Amino acid sequence: MNATQFLVGTLLDLYLMVVLLRLWLQLARADFYNPFSQFVVKATHPIVGPMRRIIPPISRLDTATLVLALAVAMLKVFLLGLMQGVANINPISLVITGFLIVLKEVFSLIFWVLILRAILSWVSQGYNPIELVMQQLTEPFLAPIRRVIPPLGGLDLSILFAIIALQFLQLLLQDLLGVF
Repeated sequence: MNATQFLVGTLLDLYLMVVLLRLWLQLARADFYNPFSQFVVKATHPIVGPMRRIIPPISRLDTATLVLALAVAMLKVFLLGLMQGVANINPISLVITGFLIVLKEVFSLIFWVLILRAILSWVSQGYNPIELVMQQLTEPFLAPIRRVIPPLGGLDLSILFAIIALQFLQLLLQDLLGVF
């Protein structure tokens, strides 16, 4: 892989993560006025704003943001394919590959948010706005685990079990689909 392909792939992956964070923040009903949430909204609003006029939401799901995530993933596949010299890209395989990239990035994003939350819980000294948003995002995953495995002597192992389950799901999908 050359440097340009790396740069294009990395930039599109980072923007895809920001778009998926926006979707996740909305689904989790996280604090909109938090500085972290404001960054995510401002980074995605120039594209999502106009798309919302055309693509209506379905219940709590912001379909415009979901379509943008799929479009960014498909753009990544298309651009990297062009850089590698692939002249004819099948539109159906482009959509399927884009969907699989979005799914992979969802798992990756959950993993990194869980890791960040664990690190912040060790070093945070008082109120931290990013820690609050990470808590709002991850609590729906961790609360059911805590009901089964309560904290042991003040040590919360729910994040560890969530990460193990997430890694298991990624490997399972990799085995079933042959991707990632």
